[in-house]
Amino acid sequence: MSETINSQEATLEREETSNSRPLEKLNEDVPENMDNIELPPAFSRQYLPLYGMCLVVYLVSTMQGYDGSLMGSIYTMKDYLAYYNLDVNSSTSTGLVFSIYNVGQITGAFFVWLMDWKGRKIAIWIGCLGAVIGAIITAATTNKEGLIGGRWFLSFFTTIANTAAPSYCVEVSPPHIRGKVAGLYNTLWYCGSILAAFTTYGTNKNMIGSDKSFKIPLYVQVCFPGIVVLLAWFLPESPRWLVGVGRYDEARKFLVKYHCNGDENNPLVDLEMAEMEESFKDVKLSDPLTAMDIRPLFRNRSDRYRLGLVVAMAWFGQFSGNNVCSYYLPTMLTKVGMTSVSTNVLMNGVYSIVSWISSILGSFAHDKVGRRKMFMISTLGSALALTGLAICTARYEATQSDGASKGTLVFIYFFGVIFSFAFTPMQPIYPGEVSSNLIRGKAQFVLSIVAGVAQFVNQFASPKAMENIRYWFYVFYAFFDVFEFIIIYFFFVETRGKTLEELEYVFEAPNPRKASTDPEFLKDIRLANGFEAENMRTSEPKATVEQSE
Repeated sequence: MSETINSQEATLEREETSNSRPLEKLNEDVPENMDNIELPPAFSRQYLPLYGMCLVVYLVSTMQGYDGSLMGSIYTMKDYLAYYNLDVNSSTSTGLVFSIYNVGQITGAFFVWLMDWKGRKIAIWIGCLGAVIGAIITAATTNKEGLIGGRWFLSFFTTIANTAAPSYCVEVSPPHIRGKVAGLYNTLWYCGSILAAFTTYGTNKNMIGSDKSFKIPLYVQVCFPGIVVLLAWFLPESPRWLVGVGRYDEARKFLVKYHCNGDENNPLVDLEMAEMEESFKDVKLSDPLTAMDIRPLFRNRSDRYRLGLVVAMAWFGQFSGNNVCSYYLPTMLTKVGMTSVSTNVLMNGVYSIVSWISSILGSFAHDKVGRRKMFMISTLGSALALTGLAICTARYEATQSDGASKGTLVFIYFFGVIFSFAFTPMQPIYPGEVSSNLIRGKAQFVLSIVAGVAQFVNQFASPKAMENIRYWFYVFYAFFDVFEFIIIYFFFVETRGKTLEELEYVFEAPNPRKASTDPEFLKDIRLANGFEAENMRTSEPKATVEQSE
């Protein structure tokens, strides 16, 4: 044992300026040996209440999915264009209506400190209430200026909710199933997208020539945030936020009820409480000055490394080609000869369904395959799909070939599947995983700012790019996906199977990426802290199955 600890201490080189703690036992009450902890499988009945409350929070993710599909669909409707006096041939007009949503996202990000100050639940509720009001303004307005203003208001409050919600899901999830529980959050992006696509398809088909063809889909945007407003008050608060504000008894009750099936003597409760108390020992989130202070993002090398991963994930999640396919799919199809508005809106809906199924499958694969491997597979697959898309589009421009037109559709769908499988479940979750308890809310602020800028650039420039450089626009994204692969390979940390507090040791290592993929590193950390969690088991009703590492 002593040799293992000495080896680990030598490995964990800390910067002298950091506030890192020594490698020591976290809590004297934590058992010396954790081998006998039995962790229920992901779909155990005891986790049903946990999934139930997370389902309410998952609905927050639908808001952005609904908006993306909605705007892509109604922008092909002549009634909508005429009502708001929009010029379909003006890329500037198109880009402004789309990109104002990202301006709202960027400005809303400056208020995400609310989730640290007043709690994740309160931030979610306020954000969704504002989104309901913004959706009503957008639907009720009769001019272009009101449409743009309403979309800004909608996005501003959606951002507040959409930064608190993934943090909530990450923080309430047991470590061995965090990828599944939290990863499902962003898959409901497509649930909103599907509802928008088929609502607009139905109204466009049956109400053409009437303002209702686009007004009804705009009003339906109220539904999902409205449900969250009604139910969010009944949710328990995140145990990590409770510890951060000194409400230890409430945090412990949460862990007993939702992680340990009411067993107060389960050693997992002591382990999680000890880790959380240690991580918050010098900080109280209830202090508004602490909540708004972003200096901890830069305080030492490990936090700067975390920040770099958050920035990279925020940009990659919006700049891989996915925004073009999500917002401009009907436009892309029009450019290869598919000019039927109803057909293109329908194809938009089918794209959302296919991508949703893929993202759900991916959310369950992340805990088995690992984050890094799935990200790398997705970036290479996306590069291939976009290359094929560029070739087919170029071929259609040259020959007007029906085969090239259909090939374009195939590669668009292939891109949707491969991107959604890896990135959609983890876009908001991975940044939460790599952030420490102290900086998680602040990291979500950075995530929203960077993602908003990336989306703004994408959505404002995309119409012009598709008009001026045509299929070379897709080639650009293909090369960028290759660049993403390189960054992920050399720098991205593997978070699978590790508690959020254990990841602190990973980031304090000389090479966090290498440490995160070394099984001996994690084992030595656990041994050095006086417990062995490596052999935690998932229990089936009649058998015990070792947790997959």
